[in-house]
Amino acid sequence: MTTSTTLPAIDTINANQLRELRLEDPDVRILDVRTGSEYETAHIPGSYNVPLDTLREHVRDLASVEHPVVLVCQSGGRASQAHEKLAAAGKETLHILEGGMAAWQDTGGDVIRGDIQRWALDRQVRFVAGSISLLGIAASTVVPGAKWLAGGVAVGLTFSAATNTCAMGAMLSKLPYNQTDQCDIAGVLADLNNSAE
Repeated sequence: MTTSTTLPAIDTINANQLRELRLEDPDVRILDVRTGSEYETAHIPGSYNVPLDTLREHVRDLASVEHPVVLVCQSGGRASQAHEKLAAAGKETLHILEGGMAAWQDTGGDVIRGDIQRWALDRQVRFVAGSISLLGIAASTVVPGAKWLAGGVAVGLTFSAATNTCAMGAMLSKLPYNQTDQCDIAGVLADLNNSAE
């Protein structure tokens, strides 16, 4: 297995460390686990998009990538889930970009922007959860039991935070709005295993 002496021993790296790693070790791979539409909206140059659902289906193949891998999502939650799956499958030299794309962009990291700008999945979740809660509160003025709709959303959000999972996000990621045909997993795996020249 190819390893880099520049990778820190911890599993989380910040945006500045990622920039340094990319300069020092061209074999570092960046795996973006956001939805295809999020990736198309903006991504780190040279990164590979394997949405979290696709990653789950190909975890063993991805764990066998010989190069060091840095996982990226919007803010860190999905990258943490991907890290857990890949580490359990035996992947070493595996790291998470702390704060995800949001932190990368906040620190002035280069991005490739697509022609169509779409909302990040976490923003979609906040919008839908807020809308359902407002609807429940408004409807409760006519139907008192409708207040429990807002309560159900609150329980879901609390569970989501406690488990670092998001059922609503998982459902929203399957909508056509969030889908693209960009993830050629066979091509991605071949590219991930090639050495930089």
